[in-house]
Amino acid sequence: MTGRAVRESIQGQPFNDVLNELHAHTFSGSPGESDPFTLGELEREYIAYALALYYQCGHCRVYHGKVIDRLRAKAGLPEWHWQDELVKTVLFLRSSKASLSEPEWDGWVASWRRFAGRIHHRHPGLACATAYAVGISRADEALMDMAFESLKDRWPDPQTLLGVIRDIDRVVVFMKAATSKNRTDPIVRRQLGSCGVRV
Repeated sequence: MTGRAVRESIQGQPFNDVLNELHAHTFSGSPGESDPFTLGELEREYIAYALALYYQCGHCRVYHGKVIDRLRAKAGLPEWHWQDELVKTVLFLRSSKASLSEPEWDGWVASWRRFAGRIHHRHPGLACATAYAVGISRADEALMDMAFESLKDRWPDPQTLLGVIRDIDRVVVFMKAATSKNRTDPIVRRQLGSCGVRV
């Protein structure tokens, strides 16, 4: 019987094992090892999906989209076109204060608040948590400050707020590594293949 070919990792199996462990610590937890989560798994997956859109990683978008669909079905949540809303969220968050005039930024903030309020009615806190994640990922202090004020209003208890920030930050750290790896692996494989190296 012919076995299924297993593709060797470009980075090597020990590195992938660590990446898989980091994924567990970020999303599902490792019993007895992971810090407790403050945000639910669905919230963390929504943020991951938005970052996959932001970083234009099709592999991550498909993976996290399937997880979200599974979690939503398991929870029996009402129908919501969450993919469309997260696309709009990411489109909003592509703007930065540094690239806008003062009146444009003020207009952007007012528009963002209206939009975030609409998302909040469907999934409380999601838009601001996503904005904070994008702010971290591009080191955008103005966006982080704006989102932090909303997060602070949503989670006024300092320890709960710390847990929310930790959860968001972990997702960003994981997704930046994962999206880079998943976007560049096909390129690296092609380049190595041109030299006769198959991984």
